[in-house]
Amino acid sequence: MKISTQFDAGAITVMAADNFENIRLRLRPDNASEFKQWFYFRLQGAGYEHCILTIEDASEAAYPEGWEEYEAVASYDRVNWFRVPTRYENGQLIIEYTPLSNSIYFAYFEPYSSEQHLNLLGQAQGSGLCQIDDLGSTVQGRDINLLTIGNQAASDLKVWITARQHPGETMAEWFIEGLLSRLLDSQDPTSRTLLDSATFYIVPNMNPDGSALGNLRTNAAGANLNREWGNPSIESSPEVYYVREKMHEIGVDLFLDIHGDEAIPYVFVAGTEGVPSYNARIQGLENEFKKALLAASPDFQTEYGYEVDQFGDANMTLATSYVGHTFECLAYTLEMPFKDNHNLPDVDFGWNGQRSLRLGEAMLSPILAVLPTLR
Repeated sequence: MKISTQFDAGAITVMAADNFENIRLRLRPDNASEFKQWFYFRLQGAGYEHCILTIEDASEAAYPEGWEEYEAVASYDRVNWFRVPTRYENGQLIIEYTPLSNSIYFAYFEPYSSEQHLNLLGQAQGSGLCQIDDLGSTVQGRDINLLTIGNQAASDLKVWITARQHPGETMAEWFIEGLLSRLLDSQDPTSRTLLDSATFYIVPNMNPDGSALGNLRTNAAGANLNREWGNPSIESSPEVYYVREKMHEIGVDLFLDIHGDEAIPYVFVAGTEGVPSYNARIQGLENEFKKALLAASPDFQTEYGYEVDQFGDANMTLATSYVGHTFECLAYTLEMPFKDNHNLPDVDFGWNGQRSLRLGEAMLSPILAVLPTLR
């Protein structure tokens, strides 16, 4: 029996792997911070054996409430992922499963690899509708790429979408893949109408270093990018620094920041009610956007989510707060679950890459709904 992690986003610490029914593991923290929750590893030599894998320090994870009603994902081919029996008890996460092949992968959520990211960029560019620009380099020298889709006319509305500031939230890039597939479809009437009057600026992966390293929440320098928007630096948070500079150069009329939430088993949005510039116009846009998204996707709901900030109490280091206030625009954080979506449960797959992708496709409808009133 062998457990390995030497591949893109691999992360786990092996304590003992000499007994199929007593495999002992520990979470591996982000490379330069204390955050830990993401895991992704390969188990070999256990075909048809009853395996009990125990993550001993699950209670020390960044979000231990994320383990309640959670099931890990597994795959034999890293293409088709499914949920496996998992329970959280006495501070430990226990996965109990009998592999049907000698090689199987387990992960916190369906991964989105660096190779998939590069393929996504290539496919987008190959459409003939997308321009790729390099904004700068990450701490470890990876590319920070911006996708521009539209005519870039001076009169165009400017729609910005960023994803995966937190690298372990891989559902965010699955979402972008779905959104791009529809936006770049020249036969889609919603896409065509949008691109008649808007240009889209999309960053599919804000944190390429953290993604490759198998981090949950931070970049290679240990920075939580979604707490860097107030004062980013080239040294510790170049990803935010370069994207923010480009936003100031181009302008923003609508901003969506795509995330995943460990604990809340729903799809929801968080707005800018707490920023100093929040007003009745933005509130009206928020309500119109949510109404249209409810119509576009039964996966979305508005009953459950984060507690709404009181006016003036927003954390201005968050992307949505900073951008919404600075550009006085509609800005939303979209959150998807790591668990199943209680709004529309799926016992076999839970919330997964394909459902994130479909939500990305659906997102064009509420954008179209608010487009005429964004300015």
